[in-house]
Amino acid sequence: MKNAREVVRLVASHRQTEGGGFIIRRPFPVPGLQQVDPFLLVDEMGPIDYPPGEAIGAPDHPHRGFETVTYVLEGETQHEDSAGHRGFLGAGDVQWMTAGRGVVHAEMPSSRLMKSGGRMHGFQIWVNLPRRDKFIAPRYQEIKSATMPTGTSEDGLARVKVVAGEALGKKASIETRTPIVYQHWSLQPGASVEQPLPPEFNGFVFVFEGEALVGPDGRAVADGMMGMLGAGDVVKLAAKVKTELLLLAGVPLNEPMVRWGPFVMNEAAELQQAADDFRAGRMGEIAR
Repeated sequence: MKNAREVVRLVASHRQTEGGGFIIRRPFPVPGLQQVDPFLLVDEMGPIDYPPGEAIGAPDHPHRGFETVTYVLEGETQHEDSAGHRGFLGAGDVQWMTAGRGVVHAEMPSSRLMKSGGRMHGFQIWVNLPRRDKFIAPRYQEIKSATMPTGTSEDGLARVKVVAGEALGKKASIETRTPIVYQHWSLQPGASVEQPLPPEFNGFVFVFEGEALVGPDGRAVADGMMGMLGAGDVVKLAAKVKTELLLLAGVPLNEPMVRWGPFVMNEAAELQQAADDFRAGRMGEIAR
């Protein structure tokens, strides 16, 4: 018998600046909620309309010990790193970067967006790596919008883009270090769906447009709110207005976690080592 998950906590996101000064909306980490294991951070970037010459990104910076998942909804970004990798993300594209033992990278608006201006909107999610994977080699997985697995409910009122996991008969092509669900749901008025979610997964929804009705009691989760999910094996999603949301879930690592800016490790001494390695150039630099 299916056990529908209830929303056990609502968390309001807050606005702040990141990178070179771009505005994000963040439900966590915040004091009292440092992670939703295995997720470390959820940032909604924008939406913002940049005039010509004023687009902002995240210049050269390091990462070690976790993964970053960049999902562009509108706009364009360019990526380059100390391993010689360069890429381009347009609307609907995803990059899943496993930083592992360390990489220096930069994420900037495309040259076209920098020159002509335009709208930028997207997400960056941080996913922790288990202790066994903290020092693996950096890796990239990139999915273009045209190849993103996408499912639609029988009545056509619910649509899902499957970045990780499986929904409405569509399975993601991304390979994750631990089992992860990352889904972008678009709900039209009157939509109602049930999405299986393994009982061992921690899960939450983040609404970034409209208002979702979540769980067996249809608890309202408004724009800019995160709804943390309780125990169960299915999540019910419904809407009375046009709604956009992310459903994220994963197997918790249940390991010690310490973080300092762009480094996430298991022990404090490992943070100091990461800082020393970066300052000494052992994470490399971007060749230009």
